[in-house]
Formats: sequence, C-alpha cells, structure tokens
Amino acid sequence: MSDTRETPAEGGGLDFFGRYLTVWVALCIVAGVALGQFLPAVPAALSKMEYAQVSLPVAVLIWAMIFPMMVQIDFAAIVGVRRQPKGLVITTSVNWLIKPFTMFAISWFFLIVLFAPFIPEDLGREYLAGAILLGAAPCTAMVFVWSYLTRGDAAYTLVQVAVNDLIMLFAFAPIVVFLLGVSDISVPWDTVLLSVVLYIVIPLSAGYVTRVHLIRKHGQDWFDTVFRRKIAPVTPSALLVTLVLLFAFQGEVILNNPLHILLIAIPLTIQTFLIFFIAYGWAKAWKVPHNVAAPGAMIGASNFFELAVAAAIALFGLQSGAALATVVGVLVEVPVMLALVAIANRTRGKFPAMVPARA
Repeated sequence: MSDTRETPAEGGGLDFFGRYLTVWVALCIVAGVALGQFLPAVPAALSKMEYAQVSLPVAVLIWAMIFPMMVQIDFAAIVGVRRQPKGLVITTSVNWLIKPFTMFAISWFFLIVLFAPFIPEDLGREYLAGAILLGAAPCTAMVFVWSYLTRGDAAYTLVQVAVNDLIMLFAFAPIVVFLLGVSDISVPWDTVLLSVVLYIVIPLSAGYVTRVHLIRKHGQDWFDTVFRRKIAPVTPSALLVTLVLLFAFQGEVILNNPLHILLIAIPLTIQTFLIFFIAYGWAKAWKVPHNVAAPGAMIGASNFFELAVAAAIALFGLQSGAALATVVGVLVEVPVMLALVAIANRTRGKFPAMVPARA
C-alpha cells in the first residue's frame, strides 16, 4: 500500500469550509435562532414531517452528512497494520478503553457538579448525554486533514480510521447505553441500536458497496480525482443546513441561556487536550514514528461529530440539550485541533524518524 493515494486532505490541508468551520457554525446559530424567532412556521412545519418519531428532513440531511465520509473508507487498508502495530494498539486503546470514560468523568464533574449553580440538573444531564455521544465516536473524516497538516503517513491513517470504524459498529451502542445508565439517563437499548443501524451500519455498508462498484467500473484514479471531489461539498452543506434547523428549534434555550454554550465548551476542550496528550505521550514512550503517532493521537482527540449529532437527535430530539451539546463540540473542534496540530509539529523532533510510507 503506497502513500501516493490521495486522501481527503491531500493537496492543501484545510479547505475553505474546514478552515472557517467555527465561523460557519456561529453563523448557523444566528441563522437558526433568527429562523425560529421570526419564521416559527418553518420549524413547526418541518417538525410534523415525522415517521415513527424520526424527522424525515433531518434523517435525509444526516445521511447526506455521513455517507460521503463512509464511501471514502478503504477497508483493504487494514492489511497495513503489520507495519506499525504499536500505533494501532495505542489508537484503539485510547479511543475505546479510555476516551469515552474520561469524557464522561470530566463532563459529569463540570456540567453536573461544578456548574450546578448555572445549569439546572435536568438540562445538565442532557448536556452530559451529548458529551457522552461525542466521546463514544472517534473521528473518521477530519483526521485526514489533521494527518496531512502534521505530515502524517496517509496510508497508515487509513488503517487507523478503517479499524476504528469496524470497532464502532460493535462498541458504540454498548458504551453509550452503559454511560447513559451510569448518568441516570434512561435510553432503551432498541432505540440506541436503531440509531447504530441507521447512522453507522447502513451508511457504512452503502459506502463500501458504492466504493467497490465505482472503482470496478471507473478505476481508482477516477474515484479519487473525480467522484470524491464531486461528493465533497455534500457533507458540509448537509451539516450546515442541519445546524440551522437544530438552532431554529434551540432558539429559546440559547436566548435564555447564552452562557451555557461556553460552559459546555469547557469540559469538551479539556477532554480534547487530555486525550491527545495521553495518546501522543504513549506513542513517544513506545518510540512510535511521528508520522504514525500524530494522526493516531488526533483520531482520539477529535470526534465523529456528524454521528454524535445524528445520534443525539435520534435519541433525544432536535430540541434537546444533548443535541445542543454535540453542536458545541463542532463549534470548538477546529480551533482546538489546530492548536494540537501546532503542538505536534513543534515536537516532531522528539520522535523517531519517519518509517517509509509503504505497507
């Protein structure tokens, strides 16, 4: 496996959307709140378009967010694990044995205990639920950007992402149900499993089938240079429209509690730095090359926020505090991750030389 295959970040790092993601989310807050306040008939009409308590417009938008990322995952890349097994051990251990539980502990301390004078307990538990959903969903798409910006091994990053996606199929639901139960937040197993099927299993399967079919029919070069470029705008467009709708429903909460955005952001930011330094420090102790260590640490530090937003909406609704908390995760991710990219780049010399980018 060669590193000459183009990754989503290749050719310039953060694109225009990614570079200003925090700005776009802030604009979505303004647009969504304004829509809810001045044109309340729009969210009211959309809220009636449901089937089995699933908002059909939001379901379509969520699929549009997730599918373009799933179709890019190359599961054949998993054979590359033999090149740097330590890197994969670190990534999977941090993502699934550490990250969900530190996210729960940190968020519980801040949102339920420390910020109790500012956040009602019931709302605090909804925010905690959103944080749990973020913590149980390691990054699958933006990590290619972070890998590019830290001069990571693109081929090995594919390995790390593919393995994490496979684990997510089986681990996401049990971890979420367990941590929500510990938090005294009741969510039926069948509801969580339905969310996993709708927003992980089906998009992942559809993405794999689509990828295989298109590559067989048109070739790898066409898939990388034509199809991926055409489908690239779909995810950000769907994400922004989803956020506008979400904030149209969340307008009253935000107007009445603007401080809550900042309070939610504090534990999420602390968690991001903590997970990065756990994985990055572990990789340094194990003498893992920097081009494997940096993107591996970034996967755990960042989140699959599209999935978290989808699950929060499916489990708790558009107007829930859980959905708002996952969107705050989107708001803080880019500036925090860019800070971690800078740290990784400044400390490159403390790691062993890069391994050849071939499996």
